[in-house]
Amino acid sequence: MPEALSPSRSRPTQPPVLLVTRAIFPQILDRLHQVFEVRANQADDAWSPEELRARARDCDALMTTPAEQVDAALLAACPRLRMCANVAVGFNNFDVQAMTAQGVLATNTPGVLTESTADFAFALLMATARRITESEQYLREGRWQRWRYDILLGQDVHDATLGILGMGRIGQAVARRAALGFGMPVLYHNRRRLPEAEERACKARFVEFDALLQAADFLLLALPLTPENRHIIGARELRRMQPHAMLINIARGGIVDDAALAEALRTGAIAGAGLDVFENEPHVHPDLLAQHNVVLTPHAASATRATRLAMARLAADNLMTFFTRGHALTALNPEVLATPFHRT
Repeated sequence: MPEALSPSRSRPTQPPVLLVTRAIFPQILDRLHQVFEVRANQADDAWSPEELRARARDCDALMTTPAEQVDAALLAACPRLRMCANVAVGFNNFDVQAMTAQGVLATNTPGVLTESTADFAFALLMATARRITESEQYLREGRWQRWRYDILLGQDVHDATLGILGMGRIGQAVARRAALGFGMPVLYHNRRRLPEAEERACKARFVEFDALLQAADFLLLALPLTPENRHIIGARELRRMQPHAMLINIARGGIVDDAALAEALRTGAIAGAGLDVFENEPHVHPDLLAQHNVVLTPHAASATRATRLAMARLAADNLMTFFTRGHALTALNPEVLATPFHRT
């Protein structure tokens, strides 16, 4: 086994210990064994926060998913911990400020899932607009007896206005599909306006938040979950949308107030929703489950074999690069790289 070099410039006599918190592709584990003593959860058991802390107590690194919280309590329980690699682009499960204060590197997997997630976002939008899952259920239940002009009427996607809240890589990829493939006018709101060249590339126009809500036939959420963004779509925002509008969320649960959304769907305040993420995953608000005008999927936007493998590979590359060369490919707190490790 190659000897791993420490970013603190010490040379350990034993390989660093890596805890892989969820099941992962076997070929990724094989790569990680080249550098680490790997403790893998291939049974994919769900660990409580207390169990995770106990298992991670003597580990140097973690490979995590969004289900595991890396917070002050875990950091305090794991004095040897030096790095956490999230197999996701989102990192709301990381307390990055606390990790940085403790000298623990955080990484994520941006870029490799952009196009697959954008494909899924558009599929979810179209399924919602054309009532695909509702139509399948109607057929399977034997209710389709004859043609009628008004059976399961949906909404056109072509030429409809797409509003995008959050215009990062994924938002821009969806905008290109909408504008170039379906002739949709694209409006967006973002914390910062895009450079003019990027706006032209995806044929998108910046508007203020309330204007986006009021103008969109389809409102797509593609922004990270932060304290500021929690429940950014709530009862007030849903009331400002058009009655025929539809909400598509492929971002993170918690961005939408699920109870308020269920009420808006029940009362017809908006026409429909397509949701891949939920506030209390894997538990879905029962009022959402009771609505017929919502398409629900289990946080699957990046779920192609090629993309999930690429995400795992990037997380592994971050871990291996940090422990052998002292840097990382996609660091969230790169300032940690310049600071010797002193926790042990």
